[in-house]
Amino acid sequence: MTENVDVVLIGGGIMSATLGTLLHELQPEWKIVAFERLSDVAQESSNPWNNAGTGHAALCELNYMPQQGDAPLDPAKAVSINEQFQQSRQFWSSLVEKGVLDAPSTFINATPHMTFVRGEKDVAYLKARYEVLKEQPLFAGIEYSEDSRVINQWAPLLMQQRRKGEPFAATRVPAGTDVDFGALTHQLFDHLTESGVTLRTNHEVRSLKKQKDGGWLVKYRTTIGRTPNEIKARFVFVGAGGWALKLLQNSGIPEIKGYGVFPIGGQFLKTTNPKVVAQHKAKVYSQASVGAPPMSVPHLDTRVVGGESSLMFGPFATFSPKFLKNGSMLDIVSQVRPHNLLPMLQVAVKNPDLITYLVGELLKNHAKKVDSLRTFMPTAKDEDWTLIDAGQRAQVMKKDPKKGGILQFGTEVVSSADGSIAGLLGASPGASTAVPIMLELLKACFPDEYPHWEPELRALIPTFGEKLNTDAALAEQYTEATAATLGINV
Repeated sequence: MTENVDVVLIGGGIMSATLGTLLHELQPEWKIVAFERLSDVAQESSNPWNNAGTGHAALCELNYMPQQGDAPLDPAKAVSINEQFQQSRQFWSSLVEKGVLDAPSTFINATPHMTFVRGEKDVAYLKARYEVLKEQPLFAGIEYSEDSRVINQWAPLLMQQRRKGEPFAATRVPAGTDVDFGALTHQLFDHLTESGVTLRTNHEVRSLKKQKDGGWLVKYRTTIGRTPNEIKARFVFVGAGGWALKLLQNSGIPEIKGYGVFPIGGQFLKTTNPKVVAQHKAKVYSQASVGAPPMSVPHLDTRVVGGESSLMFGPFATFSPKFLKNGSMLDIVSQVRPHNLLPMLQVAVKNPDLITYLVGELLKNHAKKVDSLRTFMPTAKDEDWTLIDAGQRAQVMKKDPKKGGILQFGTEVVSSADGSIAGLLGASPGASTAVPIMLELLKACFPDEYPHWEPELRALIPTFGEKLNTDAALAEQYTEATAATLGINV
């Protein structure tokens, strides 16, 4: 007989783990089953070596506050991203206090966020950005300097053997974090399975079919032995990275029409040399190269994984037609439909700089990549750094009524009109804002239950429904509270 459940989660990453945890806290009696095609959870974009681990709060990422001609800098997007990350911090803090998550240092560590730029134009921009952000309550701790002695105290590797006379500047926010989303995902799923949620690894979902009663028939098979089976669910969430597009297309919901994705892979230089690692404790971002997508902004990062520190620099773009690191070489072709072909072609025509950038990245050898690192760290030695392959990012391409096909950098939830199925497309800031993304999904897909869930959501996220940045006292109160619980800087 076909198994019947309340919720099916497809994909074993941070998104499914977060949604599953929220639903279990809100409706502990609901039967939830999660499927992961690999042998363990958090093996794709949630794996710590497949992402930069930056707790994206717009503290150092310039692409959230770009210069638009001569217009004054607008902090709205940066503030919005920070507000979202504060919700994630509050949720994780509540789960630590409830014993759902282990000691905070197993998944989050204090790591100052910095921005470092060179050249008169970028220095002027960074100073203007600082002047705007320092007035925002959520950015109250931001510091700015053009003094090599100060920057040397913040991040010595940036200043050693730096050429004299070169204009440079940096900002620093001590409250930044490094997050191991792999560890976080594992801990959330461990709690879920201990609480009665079923996790089926080595199980691949093959098709989704809407039923007359409004639910979904989910057909799947084991990856070992290829044994087929099926399950019925009232609600389905597709948190399968790049494969979410393929499964949502298979579902037949009209809301997915016009969507496509463009896969971009990445590599990082990594060092575990203790002498080098000891001299840098920060995540330092800079400006993106001309034509480079926002996800390719260069940064030199402290990483803490399994209690061990290392440094990563990158990312360097690579290309593969796969939508996942463990995907199919046919992914980029198999997504094509009559409704998304024109938007995707329009994206290709409108973004020649992206193609040029990708070709340039593919031509770089190891030595050229270390040369890129030397713009941050002049003393970098080739032999200290090795290349690691990061995860695949599937950037959203979609139809726009006014602009035709557009390439969208960010994340987007696509859900059916009746709210019975939803999926997540896109990449950064992704994991860092998983909590607010899933809260919006709950509101859209469970309109009847949502009002009744609000008191419990407020217990998990104390400022749920409020804006911290409009109330300096409130912002200070809850950033201090979560910092204390998570063991990070204010």
